[in-house]
Amino acid sequence: MAIALLIALLCAWLLLGRERSPIQTDLLAMLPATERNPLAEVAAQRLAHANGDRVMLLVANADDDHAKAAARELGQVLAKDGVFASVTAELPPFDLQQLVTPYLAHRFALLTDADRQTLEQPGYDPQQALAQRINEPFVTGVGTHLQDDPFGWLQHWLEQQPWSRSPLLPEDNLLTAHRDDGSYVLVTATLNGSSYDDAIQRRALSALNQAETAIEHDHPGTHMLRTGALFYAASARSDAERDVHRVGLISTLGIALLLLAVFRSPWPLLLAFLSTAIGIVAATTVSVLVFGQIYLLTLVFGAALLGEAVDYSIQYLTARANAGEAWEPRGGLRQVRPALLLALGTSLLGYALLGLVPFPALRQMACFAMVGMVAACLSVFFLLPALLPRPAKPLSAASVRLALFLQRAITSFVSGWHGKVLALLTLLLAVPGWWQLHHDDDVHLLISPPAQLVAQEKQIRDITGVGNGTQFYLVQGDNEDQVLQREEALEKRLQAMTDAQHLQGWLGLAGMVPSLQRQQANQALLAPLFAQPDRMRQWLHGAGFRDADIDRFIQAWPGTPLVLRDWLKTAVATPFRYLWMGDNGQHGAASLVLPQGDASGDLLKQAAKDLPGVTLVDKAAGVSDLFGRYRRYASIWLLAAILLIVPVFGWRYGWRSMPRVLAPPVLGIGFTLAALGYLHHPLTLFHWMALMLVLGVGANYAVFLREGEPYVAHRPGAMYASVLLSAITALLSFGLLAWSSMPALRDFGLTLLLGIGFTALLVPASVPARNPSS
Repeated sequence: MAIALLIALLCAWLLLGRERSPIQTDLLAMLPATERNPLAEVAAQRLAHANGDRVMLLVANADDDHAKAAARELGQVLAKDGVFASVTAELPPFDLQQLVTPYLAHRFALLTDADRQTLEQPGYDPQQALAQRINEPFVTGVGTHLQDDPFGWLQHWLEQQPWSRSPLLPEDNLLTAHRDDGSYVLVTATLNGSSYDDAIQRRALSALNQAETAIEHDHPGTHMLRTGALFYAASARSDAERDVHRVGLISTLGIALLLLAVFRSPWPLLLAFLSTAIGIVAATTVSVLVFGQIYLLTLVFGAALLGEAVDYSIQYLTARANAGEAWEPRGGLRQVRPALLLALGTSLLGYALLGLVPFPALRQMACFAMVGMVAACLSVFFLLPALLPRPAKPLSAASVRLALFLQRAITSFVSGWHGKVLALLTLLLAVPGWWQLHHDDDVHLLISPPAQLVAQEKQIRDITGVGNGTQFYLVQGDNEDQVLQREEALEKRLQAMTDAQHLQGWLGLAGMVPSLQRQQANQALLAPLFAQPDRMRQWLHGAGFRDADIDRFIQAWPGTPLVLRDWLKTAVATPFRYLWMGDNGQHGAASLVLPQGDASGDLLKQAAKDLPGVTLVDKAAGVSDLFGRYRRYASIWLLAAILLIVPVFGWRYGWRSMPRVLAPPVLGIGFTLAALGYLHHPLTLFHWMALMLVLGVGANYAVFLREGEPYVAHRPGAMYASVLLSAITALLSFGLLAWSSMPALRDFGLTLLLGIGFTALLVPASVPARNPSS
């Protein structure tokens, strides 16, 4: 008991006593590493969390003035709350020329593809280009002065930059986009902490909700769109807490009522829950110590573990109830110890195989379950005998009569010619179900974000033009210039996809900072025009330029190259620095290129085909492929687990009886697969992991019944009553996962619901039929 108290205190400190909660709500953290290139994995994590602590808000109103006033009010309200480290609504007074001036020294090295093609034509006429530039309409956005860029080369290049293409434009010091239905003003906020911190989540959501209510009241017709990791993390936490409470509460109440009805005393109920609580507390403590955090998926799974951990105490309590006045605690322990150890071994085998999967969440779930099972079993061995010295009431007569009726009916039905006919019929019924089985390994089945959040994110993306960043190219080279050259080769293909309307565009550094090789080639194209300064002077003078401006322009030639490392230090580079992975010399340099739009993965792969140093990284597709690979392996693992149990059961029960003991869990798995086929439920890795547990739990039931029957010859049906009690408690916990908000847990729960149900009904067949009169 003292050890249990120490573990409980340690668990409480780990969960509540530290500054940062170990509960991990970042769903990405649960996903396994999928990239063979370690830098690609780092890039995927970096990109996923580039804006992880940033909240993006769009204030919308049909009236432009109301939208801007509401955005200003929203920024002022949020800025007063300490949960936000920074809030950006109104921009400081900003001159668009600040975006132009840094590039003037490099103007002759920056050319668009269209200008390059024009300059390469033999009939290029500089005077015509001057005339066209002079007669261009007035530029309202980022534009160069005519005297600084008389041919428009720099102007054309600036028009292709991300800030020029963005639908968001500075108006009244606010970033504003106009759509058919009104105006949208961007407000961004950075959290003063992590989006996955529970306390930060609650404070930030409270502040945002209050601010939204205020602006909607003060500015009628205003509504706010929101997106960011904060909202997804909070939603995932809320769903998980609801699942934990629902599964935990319903299973606890159900198990409590069952135990009270069967054992007819509250004391066994309290001891059963004490044993289970010790297992769950120990599992939580070890999981946090080993992994440093605990996933939401593990917490919900832990609530469901209640139904399996309670089995050990149920078997001991059943032995006590069946012993009557002859009860002796140590003798009762000797009676149930072989069954409990055998059951524990089969369960640990299933969970150990689960832990072999290179998937952080599944490994943690396996660790949690194994520690919980061992702790719960040890509590039965060392704690319950000391707390149960006196005899108990026998099991309720109604439960024993019902169990005996079912046991005899099932045993007689599967014996003799009835059994052969039944086996043939069930096989014929199962085949169509097996035939309809199919699979779906899409990682998006792991989680189910709220449709409202997804819709808002999509709307914000459409309005602001910001891509989703779920797919990207990793471009590597020996140095930064080789990386930029390889980006340029990739972007040539991406441009072709954009022209064909397969892609909306892309975001990459080479479009903002050309390689030195490209810049030198650009200068080489312009060199003939500047080879004779007097001729250039004549062209410009004829177009009406003043002598002072002409001298300044000619003297600026050839300018200096634009160097990436220098550009990254400028203010204009701030939003794009995350695209540069760095240049450490020894391992080369790398950058990211983000395709924007809904192009298929095959098209994006084709764009990178045969390009040296260019790799398409698609985290979702990579995890889906991994799920598919391990789903295919899972059937082999399941067969391996069965083969490992065979010699154990053969040693314990004899080789002739072994098939009978093993048949219930194996048939339960087969019938479960058939039912999933009839339900048109696509198989995932989680279905197969659940089938592993069906094997372990089903083997437990066969062991409990087979080992316990000799001790209840004086009361037929009592042992099967305890097995049914164990099965129903498991169904009340694991089965409830079938209604979880997490798709992965729904798959898990539905499979266990079917598998445990079928196995519990088939278990009587594991015991040879006895004379009905006995």
